[in-house]
Amino acid sequence: MKTPESRPLLLALAIAAVHGPALAQSSSNTQSGDNAKAKALPDLVITATRNKSTAGETPQKTTIITREQIEQQQAISNDPGQVLSNLIPSYSPGRQKLSNAGETFRGRSPLFLVDGVPQSNPLRDSARDSYTIDLDMVERIEVIHGASAEHGLGATGGIINFVTRRPDSGEMSQSVSASVTSDDDVDSDGQGYKVGYRISGQQGRWDYLLGGNIQERGVFYDGEDRLIGVAYPGELQNTESYDVLAKLGYWLDDDQNVEFFINRFQLEGKGGYVPVPGDRDNGVPTTARPGIIDGEPGENEVTTARLSYSHGDWLGNQVDTQLYSQTFRARFATTPFFPYVDANGNDQLDQTRNESDKVGAKLTLTRDGLLNDYLTLTTGLDVLQDETRQTLVETGRTYVPKSQFRNVAAFLQGDVAVTDRLTLHTGVRYEHAELKVDTYNTIDRSNVTQDNVTVQGGNPDFNETLFNAGVVYQATDQLQLFANYSEGFGMPDVGRVLRGISDAGQDVDNLLVLEPIITDNREIGGRFDWDRYHVEVSYYESDSDFGERLTEVNGTWVGNREKTEIQGVEVTADADLNDAHNLAFSYTYADGESDTDGDGDVDTELSGINIAPETLKLSWSAAWTKTLSSHLQFTQFLDRDIEGDDLDFDGYGLVDGSVAYRTGAGKLSLGIENLLDKDYFTYYSQSARVSDEYYFQGRGRTVTLGYQLDF
Repeated sequence: MKTPESRPLLLALAIAAVHGPALAQSSSNTQSGDNAKAKALPDLVITATRNKSTAGETPQKTTIITREQIEQQQAISNDPGQVLSNLIPSYSPGRQKLSNAGETFRGRSPLFLVDGVPQSNPLRDSARDSYTIDLDMVERIEVIHGASAEHGLGATGGIINFVTRRPDSGEMSQSVSASVTSDDDVDSDGQGYKVGYRISGQQGRWDYLLGGNIQERGVFYDGEDRLIGVAYPGELQNTESYDVLAKLGYWLDDDQNVEFFINRFQLEGKGGYVPVPGDRDNGVPTTARPGIIDGEPGENEVTTARLSYSHGDWLGNQVDTQLYSQTFRARFATTPFFPYVDANGNDQLDQTRNESDKVGAKLTLTRDGLLNDYLTLTTGLDVLQDETRQTLVETGRTYVPKSQFRNVAAFLQGDVAVTDRLTLHTGVRYEHAELKVDTYNTIDRSNVTQDNVTVQGGNPDFNETLFNAGVVYQATDQLQLFANYSEGFGMPDVGRVLRGISDAGQDVDNLLVLEPIITDNREIGGRFDWDRYHVEVSYYESDSDFGERLTEVNGTWVGNREKTEIQGVEVTADADLNDAHNLAFSYTYADGESDTDGDGDVDTELSGINIAPETLKLSWSAAWTKTLSSHLQFTQFLDRDIEGDDLDFDGYGLVDGSVAYRTGAGKLSLGIENLLDKDYFTYYSQSARVSDEYYFQGRGRTVTLGYQLDF
């Protein structure tokens, strides 16, 4: 078994000391008018932290992805999974599917937020929570690495917060964009397009923004010009989508602001292609062919809304409050795993639909300047209610019964400046969670006639107190050391548990597998800053005494409650060679095991459904002139062997690139994904599951031509 000290690490550390993904800086929007000071957001502030920490000064690793970086990636690919994988260390390789199952963060589940509103579904994970907003609507992405309880449920691997665009200064500004995408053979069915429009501005104390886009995607081809197979859980290829974002804000005075935000995202398959199973044993990939699909294509429908109020100086305190809601609908394609017998005695197929409705509120109160400016306190209260169910579309049967989850949490966070060089950070969060499930009947999921099982409903509740503590020490002007301990709180996939019960006489109140997942994250690292050169190195351990490991049983993922231990290394660095050229570098390694026999000792290596491969990334961004720029990136996923398993991973390397040219009439861009047309099987297909139906190859060379005009 590999260890964090294995082969490329010493080399990576040596390279990192000279070269360097960048520790991205968020760009501040220039504001005008009487409210400029109140509206301006300071550089590097991470709004996903409840005390609005500054990046580079936190006791755990954070990353801020700027709008410029997002556009660099979008010039190459509009797949959010690909973008996140390219920009976030320790995030799994993108699946290139609508489903992000297997896309983990430090080996565990991240909590996705949109402006602080949770997108993850705690009761029945649809594995689509990173596909609820188009990246055109995102100003920056804030990332907190490692388990965190700052936003409550779900962040056992970390937090990924999509911060939406903000109104531009001035009375009115507009932007139009368009792009076309094609495989390198320019096949008509492999072509797609995207068009977008945005208008925003400020009028007196009002500010506003309205934006939208429409996208149509063609089918995907691999490096050998074969159609890539269609996945039952969800597809990005051969789909159409739209996104509409609206914001309206009003400044009561220079310190008080009220804002309403709503985003509507919908993505739906177009049908017309059916899967052709591959032959994994003989290296034959799963492909697709034109055909009539059974049932309806897969679909995502998500509406996120938020009403917020902030006061910059209420009796010396900073106040932030928000009420939010999210309506989530996910339809999955028809699969052979849900047969039923019709009135004529014939076997028929079915498809599932997840329905989740969330409402919640957050209150945060921050007071700084205490004890002669040595102490800052942040406190607050979070409330969440989530109602979820999963149905079978064709027959209206209940697959997962309606489940209601209620969560109330109070927290207190303190930051102490012990000296000019030493700061301490500590906090506590108390969680009360309650689950309510009515009595229900399971369904027959096989062709063999069997009696349905009646499960008695219940109302289990959980109380957890979560702690965090960290230290940041500025050892020298160039070296900062940090260490952190934090706990995350999550629920197992309740839907998988409830639908998988096969023994009669079960009671929801007595199902031990419904206990929460508490994850301990320990991290130590250093940040080095030499003017144009920046390096950050961290080592982490992530343990859960009663975690969840997914395994495949008869075509369905089942959650096994087991002790899990994960450890890893992250190295990120960047070098500004001069004002025009930047080199960026990252190296990540993770390993993990679980206790499969229940003896208290971890003994089984985690597969690719949990752990990302050892990864090396290099990129070069260049501004050749004021109008011409380029970006080139290389990603190498290294081999990964799993002891006693047939999910070994044969690594592969990918090269992507783009060029952009700015004129007075707008910006033109040309991006090429998989520049060398590499023919490869994706990481998920090789290492997450053994299946002829899910043995997909990655996308071959793909070209995108884009145009954008701001006026």
